[in-house]
Amino acid sequence: MINPTITDRIIAEHGISKEEYQYILNILDREPNLVELGIFSVMWSEHASYKNSVKLLKTLPKDGEMMLAKAGEENAGVIDIGEGKAISFKIESHNHPSALEPYHGAATGVGGILRDIFTMGARPIAALNSLRFGNPDNPQVKHLLSEVVQGIADYGNCFGVPTVGGEIYFEDSYEGNPLVNAMAIGLLEHKHMAKSAASGVGNAVLIVGAKTGRDGIHGATFASIELSEESEEKRTAVQVGDPFYEKLLLEATLEIIQAGLVVGIQDMGAAGLTCSSSEMAGKGEVGIEIDVAKVPQRESGMSTYEIMLSESQERMLVIVKPENINAVLDIFTKWDLDAVVIGKVTADKQLRVYNGSSLEAEIPAEALILGGKAPVYTRETKRPDYLDDLHSIDVNAFKTDLNPYEVLIRLLDSPNIASKHAVYQQYDHMVQIGSTIEPGSDAAVIRISDTNKAIAAATDCNGRYCYLDPYEGAKAAVAEAARNVACSGAKPVAITNCLNFGNPYKPEVYYGFAECIRGMGDACRAFGTPVTGGNVSFYNENPEGAIYPTPVIGMLGVMDDFRLAKSQFFKQDGDIVLLLGSLKASLGGSEYLKVIHQKVCGQAPRIDLEQEKCLQEILFELISLNKLQSAHDVSDGGLAVALAECCFNAERRFGFKGEFERPDSWESTYFGEAGARVIISVVPELLDQVLSTAHVRNYECHKLGYVTKRQVFALNDDIECCAEDLYRIFRQPINL
Repeated sequence: MINPTITDRIIAEHGISKEEYQYILNILDREPNLVELGIFSVMWSEHASYKNSVKLLKTLPKDGEMMLAKAGEENAGVIDIGEGKAISFKIESHNHPSALEPYHGAATGVGGILRDIFTMGARPIAALNSLRFGNPDNPQVKHLLSEVVQGIADYGNCFGVPTVGGEIYFEDSYEGNPLVNAMAIGLLEHKHMAKSAASGVGNAVLIVGAKTGRDGIHGATFASIELSEESEEKRTAVQVGDPFYEKLLLEATLEIIQAGLVVGIQDMGAAGLTCSSSEMAGKGEVGIEIDVAKVPQRESGMSTYEIMLSESQERMLVIVKPENINAVLDIFTKWDLDAVVIGKVTADKQLRVYNGSSLEAEIPAEALILGGKAPVYTRETKRPDYLDDLHSIDVNAFKTDLNPYEVLIRLLDSPNIASKHAVYQQYDHMVQIGSTIEPGSDAAVIRISDTNKAIAAATDCNGRYCYLDPYEGAKAAVAEAARNVACSGAKPVAITNCLNFGNPYKPEVYYGFAECIRGMGDACRAFGTPVTGGNVSFYNENPEGAIYPTPVIGMLGVMDDFRLAKSQFFKQDGDIVLLLGSLKASLGGSEYLKVIHQKVCGQAPRIDLEQEKCLQEILFELISLNKLQSAHDVSDGGLAVALAECCFNAERRFGFKGEFERPDSWESTYFGEAGARVIISVVPELLDQVLSTAHVRNYECHKLGYVTKRQVFALNDDIECCAEDLYRIFRQPINL
């Protein structure tokens, strides 16, 4: 076995602490060689091992009657939707690669999450994303935004999956460290659900798909450090993808799964061949022996170290019974893809790596994996001092010389609220013709082929709320995602999450992480929406400090009849407009406070989980009985902004005439923010039935006004303007 001298410098370069290196010595009962050190480095990185987060992640609810695969068990979560069909879905980050190479970083983020879905045996039917950037007036931010959007569009469009929804936020804290979170959803039949564990001693191990190159080496480790000037030297850690090749891989993969030729299968994502082989062995409590000399390579002279750590895209590791090898090889040959037997399953629970006749690594598989002997830590927490300072500020004391109309104009023009059509129109959202509710409304709705069923999906998180109160902010993220899905007519059933935070070794950062996990868990238990899986992304910092705590929630909902799906837009003249929820709201942490006063302070909205659950049930009942014309969540910007957005139907604009009693100042009534609030529109003859439904459940409901075909937008005597003028301001494109 090759055994070069491992120095302190080499250990440090691999991100291994002195204590962890001693642990490696104890596991191996000898010094590791360079290949083994590299394997430990990537597998014990935060990105692969979750060593600083797994204890808290285990507190999240993971059980539910519809779940077919629990969090962490497989490549992605799977939810039963009836009729023998299931949905697989997951969200993951590609933040650091996108900061350095925004086009390829974003594109391969999409490619990676799509592979997680089709390794489950599911055909991808939708993609979403959640993006965060710094000040959009900054030329570098404009460049990052443009390249990220182009990367997402090119990969998704070429692959042939509709990108149907998402969100974009701009905050100073993301300057220099953008967040690129990609979500994918797939459809499968129960009988075709694939497993990722290796099993069957003597079964063959095949590498399939693209050839292996030097791109992406130490990508998992790179994702587990802070960005800095030195990060520029890590550009080789950014992968390069090929969506056309992945499309071929999709078809070949689904064909071998549906033919019953697969024992186990895993995507080669973070840590490449190292992660897929060790995780498959560890999950199956078996060993895997591979020969890297047999791995198809697109570059000459690659070492064992490089082959094992490469994160070249569009590759899979597949476990196949010996008698099925030729059938698998024939299918991949038909699709013009490589498929090569590189090893076998063994009984000794070791990951053993050869290069020809030379044994170059031998490590117990369980020592490398989450849930095995990989290190697990509990970090120090400290409640940040700034919280008390910001909470003590009287947000109502800030006064403006602007009138309500001028404030509304400023908010509709702000980058966090203004239309994102310049972005989502670059995405093909109609391919596969399943999109029922298109981008621009609260949630995307996708019809399930050969049924009347549909699913709804949304991604949500207000990082500003989480900065001001990580517990309430995380509750708000889950609640808003659930409200958006419920507004479409779907019942929220499960979530996936992408947890974006700063350096976990900083007590204030870890406090925010712990509190967000607590808030998320409480909300998911209240709503009955278990966590199916996701991703933790730490070390999201720039020289100025950490990003806002940003626990992005991907919510899945299910509806029985796609024809009943609702959008947020008003539908016809004369409809009555109601608010389900309170007219009272707070300016703390609001978009109003940020845009008008350049302040981020006060207390974030406190979320009443019982109210939120009741609201979901009311919406589900009313929409399933077809008693609503539209439904729209009241969130960023408050009531006046939400009412204006309801008028902005792309096919036909409507106006709104409102007259109701304000309980507080116009600032808090029109532009304050709070949870558990939805604007609905109702035909006049169904008004009493809708009011009765809310009354029976003792849920607050207020008549706001009515829809008009005239181009007027009026709120009491405070605002009266042309609705079309508001629309033009709202539609001013983000400068890509």
